[in-house]
Amino acid sequence: MSHEHQEHDEDGGGFDIDDWSRLKPFTGVVATLDDVQARRAIFALGETEDARPIAMDLPQPLIWWEDDGEQAAVAIQAEAHIGPDGETMEVLGLILPDGSGAVALMDDVDLVDDTDPTWRHLVANAVDAADSYEG
Repeated sequence: MSHEHQEHDEDGGGFDIDDWSRLKPFTGVVATLDDVQARRAIFALGETEDARPIAMDLPQPLIWWEDDGEQAAVAIQAEAHIGPDGETMEVLGLILPDGSGAVALMDDVDLVDDTDPTWRHLVANAVDAADSYEG
């Protein structure tokens, strides 16, 4: 799924290995376009049926397996939707270390905790890359 670049906080919304848990989760309801525009949620899906929040602890560190390889992220939104084909999609709204948002399917991520060495390495590399890019 595609990146939706957006600022999530005044500080850019990014995180590092020590402050990811401050990210504000979007839980309890299915997001609307208004929630996305107000930056409370990462995504709002239309043309699906039986949309419902997924009961899981958020924010949740994870490793996202995307086309460019693995990437550290934190899920702040989790919803299940039945698509036009009748299949249930479990969709996550992610915050990346640089503060951008992304949407991923649950099947494309590994849930981890913040002590996972791969996750910590990916976050540190992303933060270092962002620092050298800005510098």
